[in-house]
Amino acid sequence: MIKMSVLKEGFPFIIPSFAGGAALIVVSFYVSAFLLFIIIVSLGSLAVIFSLFCVFFFRDPKILITKGDGIVLSPCNGTVMEITEEENEKIVRVFLSIFSVHLQRSPVDGTVTDVTHKDGKFYAAWNPRAQSENEQNIITIQSENKQTSDVFVVRQIAGFLARRCVSWVKQGDVLKAGDKIGMIKFSSQVDLHLHKNTVIIVKEGEKIKAGITVMAVI
Repeated sequence: MIKMSVLKEGFPFIIPSFAGGAALIVVSFYVSAFLLFIIIVSLGSLAVIFSLFCVFFFRDPKILITKGDGIVLSPCNGTVMEITEEENEKIVRVFLSIFSVHLQRSPVDGTVTDVTHKDGKFYAAWNPRAQSENEQNIITIQSENKQTSDVFVVRQIAGFLARRCVSWVKQGDVLKAGDKIGMIKFSSQVDLHLHKNTVIIVKEGEKIKAGITVMAVI
């Protein structure tokens, strides 16, 4: 049996929609006009269905964190969209659909050196402008791995439906690989910035899981 909980960020969506939907369904049985009954019960059912979807969307499954020396874990669930290499770093871009688990985890053991929020637009994740112009949180982690003292950056990027990036960490926090660091509400994108000498072992199009998939080795 898969064990999971629901992230607290989901309750403002789940509770009102379920309560409102249930109330509409109850009220509908006191309506004599058939057409009005259909309208009210339909609206109530849609609200309940939305609340159940939010339970699914804000799920927090219990997982077994992958352990090992010199490994970099995936910070998110989703599909590898693009892998690029620039002058001083490599970047893995991951697309999160509305069906993905939307919490993010630390890719390595380390200390949070900076958390920066950047206001921006809400382009779809596949738009090249999204990674630079969309609203985002930039979480910088100084690795404490024995093999390296590299800096890793997890970039939470809001998407067309996603309207808010949430960070649960602050400067000075000490993390273990796989620790929860934040979430993005609804579909979105997460970029992982790594040192140029890091060997990336995932491929474009691959499905990955936060805290489980080994994304790279140092």
